[in-house]
Amino acid sequence: MRLPAILFSALLALGSAGVSAQAQEDAPVVAAASDLQFAIEEIAARFTEETGMSVRLSLGSTGNFARQIRAGAPFQIFMAADEQFILDLHRDGIVPTEGTLYGIGRIGVMVPHDGPLAADGRLDSLAAALEAGTLGRFAIANPEHAPYGLRAKEALQHRGLWEGVQPHLVLGENVSQAAQFALSGNADGGIIAHSLALAPQIAAQGEFALIPEEWHQPLRQRMVLLEGAGEVAEAFYAYILTPAAREIMDRYGFSLPAGG
Repeated sequence: MRLPAILFSALLALGSAGVSAQAQEDAPVVAAASDLQFAIEEIAARFTEETGMSVRLSLGSTGNFARQIRAGAPFQIFMAADEQFILDLHRDGIVPTEGTLYGIGRIGVMVPHDGPLAADGRLDSLAAALEAGTLGRFAIANPEHAPYGLRAKEALQHRGLWEGVQPHLVLGENVSQAAQFALSGNADGGIIAHSLALAPQIAAQGEFALIPEEWHQPLRQRMVLLEGAGEVAEAFYAYILTPAAREIMDRYGFSLPAGG
């Protein structure tokens, strides 16, 4: 990465009144995995407050964004929930670098208040409901294109519940939609991102418990600047790596490996 140059560009932009007056519709688009919803909105707001520059956030599933980028979608930053998508894009010459690791996510069980399931990270309550035949609907993100859905599937497989739970699944297009389903009253619960469960507006609706991280492949989350990214995108990319943004990421449960 050209990190020193990017950081210099970001600092230079702080004093640029012309850039700060850009029209919102001209702001670069950041394709961000939906588990970032609350964290990246806070980071973008603070970035605008401190620099006068704006970005537009597009939230969705990592797999769908990767397909759109291969088709030429005009994003300037891609923030993936699973680094493999970015590494594959770089291998295929679609993005210019391998980007930067920005966090490691976690999954857990979210259940609505007074629901039939317990917030039980080891999935004993879910197993008991399956055995008793009392389980209603259970939400996860679509594992075909959403990394958090795939990790939910891996955890359910580890616990020996995948085959039994499949007829009960309601699939969200992304993990944010899965969280909505889990708390809608039409499902008994679901497996969602820790980062979403830490948001006050989600936490107020139910209980959450982390699933053991050794039950699934790690959610190593990586971001990359796309070919042709402009100075504002470069500045925002650099800002995500600052202590101010790191504090927000930490608050929403995104860890980094030692020395990362």
